[in-house]
Amino acid sequence: MKGEEGGNGRKMKSDLPERAFDFAKRIVALCVSLDERPGVGRTLARQLLRSGTSVGANVEEGQAAQSEADFLSKYSIACKEARETHYWLRLLIAADLVPEPRLAALVGECDELVAILTAIVKKLKMKRV
Repeated sequence: MKGEEGGNGRKMKSDLPERAFDFAKRIVALCVSLDERPGVGRTLARQLLRSGTSVGANVEEGQAAQSEADFLSKYSIACKEARETHYWLRLLIAADLVPEPRLAALVGECDELVAILTAIVKKLKMKRV
Protein backbone atom coordinates (compact mmCIF):
# COMPACT_ATOMS: atom_id res chain seq x y z
CA MET A 1 0.00 0.00 0.00
CA LYS A 2 2.92 2.36 0.52
CA GLY A 3 3.90 2.42 -3.13
CA GLU A 4 2.33 1.83 -6.45
CA GLU A 5 2.96 -1.28 -8.46
CA GLY A 6 5.31 -0.89 -11.38
CA GLY A 7 5.11 -2.73 -14.70
CA ASN A 8 7.30 -5.55 -13.42
CA GLY A 9 5.04 -6.16 -10.41
CA ARG A 10 7.48 -4.65 -7.89
CA LYS A 11 6.44 -1.85 -5.57
CA MET A 12 7.81 1.60 -6.33
CA LYS A 13 8.19 4.18 -3.56
CA SER A 14 5.65 6.94 -3.96
CA ASP A 15 6.69 10.56 -3.53
CA LEU A 16 3.07 11.48 -2.79
CA PRO A 17 3.45 11.78 1.02
CA GLU A 18 6.37 14.18 0.62
CA ARG A 19 4.60 16.17 -2.11
CA ALA A 20 1.49 16.48 0.05
CA PHE A 21 3.62 17.60 3.00
CA ASP A 22 5.40 20.23 0.88
CA PHE A 23 2.03 21.37 -0.45
CA ALA A 24 0.77 21.78 3.14
CA LYS A 25 3.83 23.88 4.02
CA ARG A 26 3.07 26.19 1.09
CA ILE A 27 -0.58 26.43 2.15
CA VAL A 28 0.47 27.36 5.69
CA ALA A 29 2.76 30.11 4.34
CA LEU A 30 -0.06 31.51 2.19
CA CYS A 31 -2.49 31.41 5.12
CA VAL A 32 -0.03 33.21 7.39
CA SER A 33 0.16 35.95 4.78
CA LEU A 34 -3.62 36.13 4.42
CA ASP A 35 -4.13 36.15 8.18
CA GLU A 36 -2.01 39.27 8.53
CA ARG A 37 -4.64 41.27 6.66
CA PRO A 38 -8.06 42.08 8.10
CA GLY A 39 -11.26 41.13 6.32
CA VAL A 40 -12.62 38.23 4.35
CA GLY A 41 -9.17 36.93 3.39
CA ARG A 42 -8.63 35.93 7.00
CA THR A 43 -11.85 33.89 7.01
CA LEU A 44 -11.00 32.19 3.73
CA ALA A 45 -7.49 31.49 5.02
CA ARG A 46 -8.95 29.41 7.84
CA GLN A 47 -10.96 27.30 5.39
CA LEU A 48 -7.94 26.91 3.11
CA LEU A 49 -5.70 25.98 6.03
CA ARG A 50 -8.05 23.21 7.15
CA SER A 51 -8.49 21.61 3.74
CA GLY A 52 -4.98 22.22 2.43
CA THR A 53 -3.23 20.65 5.40
CA SER A 54 -5.73 17.81 5.62
CA VAL A 55 -4.59 16.45 2.24
CA GLY A 56 -1.16 15.52 3.57
CA ALA A 57 -2.47 14.38 6.93
CA ASN A 58 -4.81 11.88 5.28
CA VAL A 59 -2.13 10.68 2.85
CA GLU A 60 0.17 10.14 5.83
CA GLU A 61 -2.54 8.25 7.72
CA GLY A 62 -3.11 6.14 4.61
CA GLN A 63 0.54 5.09 4.71
CA ALA A 64 -0.17 3.37 8.02
CA ALA A 65 -3.51 1.92 6.96
CA GLN A 66 -4.51 -1.32 8.62
CA SER A 67 -6.31 -2.61 5.55
CA GLU A 68 -6.92 -1.80 1.92
CA ALA A 69 -10.35 -0.43 2.89
CA ASP A 70 -8.71 1.88 5.44
CA PHE A 71 -6.16 3.00 2.83
CA LEU A 72 -8.94 3.69 0.33
CA SER A 73 -10.89 5.67 2.92
CA LYS A 74 -7.91 7.90 3.82
CA TYR A 75 -6.97 8.52 0.19
CA SER A 76 -10.61 9.25 -0.72
CA ILE A 77 -10.73 11.87 2.02
CA ALA A 78 -7.40 13.30 0.87
CA CYS A 79 -8.80 13.59 -2.66
CA LYS A 80 -11.92 15.41 -1.45
CA GLU A 81 -9.81 17.77 0.64
CA ALA A 82 -7.55 18.49 -2.33
CA ARG A 83 -10.60 19.33 -4.44
CA GLU A 84 -11.89 21.64 -1.70
CA THR A 85 -8.48 23.30 -1.48
CA HIS A 86 -8.57 23.88 -5.23
CA TYR A 87 -11.92 25.60 -4.78
CA TRP A 88 -10.58 27.97 -2.08
CA LEU A 89 -7.52 28.82 -4.18
CA ARG A 90 -9.73 29.63 -7.17
CA LEU A 91 -11.96 31.76 -4.96
CA LEU A 92 -9.01 33.74 -3.62
CA ILE A 93 -8.05 34.55 -7.21
CA ALA A 94 -11.61 35.27 -8.40
CA ALA A 95 -12.27 37.57 -5.44
CA ASP A 96 -9.06 39.50 -6.22
CA LEU A 97 -7.62 38.69 -2.80
CA VAL A 98 -4.45 37.17 -4.23
CA PRO A 99 -3.08 37.79 -7.73
CA GLU A 100 -3.36 34.75 -10.00
CA PRO A 101 0.37 34.67 -10.84
CA ARG A 102 1.19 34.35 -7.14
CA LEU A 103 -1.01 31.24 -6.84
CA ALA A 104 -0.42 29.67 -10.27
CA ALA A 105 2.19 27.16 -9.07
CA LEU A 106 0.15 26.26 -6.00
CA VAL A 107 -3.00 25.75 -8.07
CA GLY A 108 -0.99 23.62 -10.51
CA GLU A 109 0.34 21.43 -7.71
CA CYS A 110 -3.16 21.13 -6.29
CA ASP A 111 -4.44 20.02 -9.72
CA GLU A 112 -1.72 17.38 -9.87
CA LEU A 113 -2.49 16.12 -6.37
CA VAL A 114 -6.19 15.82 -7.27
CA ALA A 115 -5.29 13.88 -10.43
CA ILE A 116 -2.90 11.53 -8.60
CA LEU A 117 -5.29 10.87 -5.73
CA THR A 118 -8.24 10.40 -8.09
CA ALA A 119 -6.26 7.84 -10.12
CA ILE A 120 -5.23 5.91 -6.99
CA VAL A 121 -8.77 5.87 -5.61
CA LYS A 122 -10.29 4.80 -8.95
CA LYS A 123 -7.69 2.06 -9.40
CA LEU A 124 -8.39 0.68 -5.92
CA LYS A 125 -12.15 0.83 -6.43
CA MET A 126 -11.85 -1.02 -9.75
CA LYS A 127 -9.67 -3.66 -8.10
CA ARG A 128 -12.34 -4.26 -5.47
CA VAL A 129 -15.13 -4.86 -7.98
